[in-house]
Amino acid sequence: MSWDEAIADFESHLAAERGYSSSTVRAYRSDLRSLAEFAEKAGAEDPSQLDLAVLRDWLWRAQQEGLAKASNARRAAAARGFTSWLQRTGAAPVDAGRRLRAPKADRRLPRVVTREQASGLFDGLTARASDGDPVALRDLAVIELLYASGLRVSELTGVDVDDVDLDRLTVRVTGKGSKERVVPFGVPALNALVDYLRMARTALAARAADTSLTATHALFLGSRGGRLNPRSVYRLVSSLLEELPGSGPSGPHTLRHTAATHLLDGGADLRAVQELLGHASLGTTQIYTHVSTERLKETYQRAHPRA
Repeated sequence: MSWDEAIADFESHLAAERGYSSSTVRAYRSDLRSLAEFAEKAGAEDPSQLDLAVLRDWLWRAQQEGLAKASNARRAAAARGFTSWLQRTGAAPVDAGRRLRAPKADRRLPRVVTREQASGLFDGLTARASDGDPVALRDLAVIELLYASGLRVSELTGVDVDDVDLDRLTVRVTGKGSKERVVPFGVPALNALVDYLRMARTALAARAADTSLTATHALFLGSRGGRLNPRSVYRLVSSLLEELPGSGPSGPHTLRHTAATHLLDGGADLRAVQELLGHASLGTTQIYTHVSTERLKETYQRAHPRA
């Protein structure tokens, strides 16, 4: 089996059997193509000739070239999954990556928007939507739902109209590993969604040049009538956050971090936040307790006369 054939079959395995998202599959594909190019230069003409030394050299080379630890850790995960699959399917005699290790990724605290900044952000969005512009109404509903529910951007853009229960104030989403969960949201998000559905969604659907391209089931529509895509949400959130003080990432995940941190600051149970976010491991959710602690320290340093 050639490298191209193996990588293509492994992609199908990830998507169909493991339920990985399209973005994760793309990342793994990129990593494995890099591995294939490196391995072929090292003499491994096909995946069956791959060994641990080549895998280690590949990761080491990437580290020397300045690849971030988090990216190298993902590369190692992609390689281990690939070599394990190769052995299980009989495409390789042994699992070459079974003992492969990568440097642990730096655990940086995520960027969090303050309550005051979030309030100002929503005031601005509400003002923009006050004249009934369909895109502005949609943007307000998107940001309200992201902040209220802590959704991933892929989850948000995958929501259909029927997934939203306006009576119970919940939304059903499909997260990582194709796992479904039901997430609550608050009254401000409800009001924004109702206004969007009543005054904006139909107008956006009518903008489709070809009505067959209209995303009839999607909750959020783009400016041309199709399903709103993650890239558009990234641009929206980035444009809003770049106006706020603070450093760090400015994508939709910042609103997810913010929602989780504000919940914990308000006394929410860690397990409940884990369920809300759809984290498989409680350890992933615990990063937000560190954020809350750091915020407490900062407040203490600013406010206490003997700090």
